[in-house]
Parts: sequence; C-alpha cells; structure tokens
Amino acid sequence: MSSTSVFSKIIAGELPGRFVWQDEVCVAFLTIQPITDGHCMVVPREEIVQWTDASPEVNAHLMDVAQKIAQAQQAEWEAPRVGLLCEGFLVPHLHVHTWPAFSMEDFDPHRVQNDVPDAKFEEVAERLRSRLRAMGHEANVTGPGPLA
Repeated sequence: MSSTSVFSKIIAGELPGRFVWQDEVCVAFLTIQPITDGHCMVVPREEIVQWTDASPEVNAHLMDVAQKIAQAQQAEWEAPRVGLLCEGFLVPHLHVHTWPAFSMEDFDPHRVQNDVPDAKFEEVAERLRSRLRAMGHEANVTGPGPLA
C-alpha cells in the first residue's frame, strides 16, 4: 500500500485506540462511532484492503476472534443477537465489526452514536475486557495501556 492506514497507526500507538484484544494476527478495539455500546472492530495487524484479499487462515482467525468477542458482547449486554459486518469503504484496511443487537434497527450501519464521552468509552471497554477475561481469554485481553 502507498500509505499507512489509520488502523495501522492505531495498532502502532500513533493514534489512540481502546483495545480489548490482541494476538499475533489481529487486534480488536472499540469503534469511535458505535451502533450500540460494546461495538468493536477486529483488525488484522497486516494491512489487507478487504476480506477477499486475505488468506483463508487470516479470515478464519478473524472470524474466530470476532465470535469470541461477540459471545462476550452478547453476555455482557444481554443482547438477543450480535451484529457482524465486514466492510471497508472508509478505511482500506480489512475490519470485522461486531456489536450487541437488540432489534433490526441495530443493523443499520448509518445509525451510529456520535460524540460519545471518553468516560463512557472507557467504561464500555472495561466491561468488555472483564467479560472476555471471565470467559477465559485473559491471555489476549489488552488495555487500557499500549499493545505488546
């Protein structure tokens, strides 16, 4: 790629991110425009433009991590469903969205929360980290400090 994506800058610590997961292949952090509380993006460390460009191994890993995060979101927010979206028009770096969903309205990607206070983001991130730890994923839970 000709330039570093905003997600690579977040992963590198050049821009802030509220991380909840990290491993050798990917990270997960809260999106700054959540559909619902707990809305995360699972992002490969490698800059891959879209899911069709990723290897089957990377795609399988991203889906595995997205499922673990989704299970934690569903349990923590007592959501009847969890949304899953793979897109990338605004940032050309593969990312898989997961979020607690309570109705069909929660599947509208244009219906987002803007100007969420930092304190609310921190509370949501810590709730998700705590739930992931309780589900046995403490080795991969990260935050609120820098990535390893």
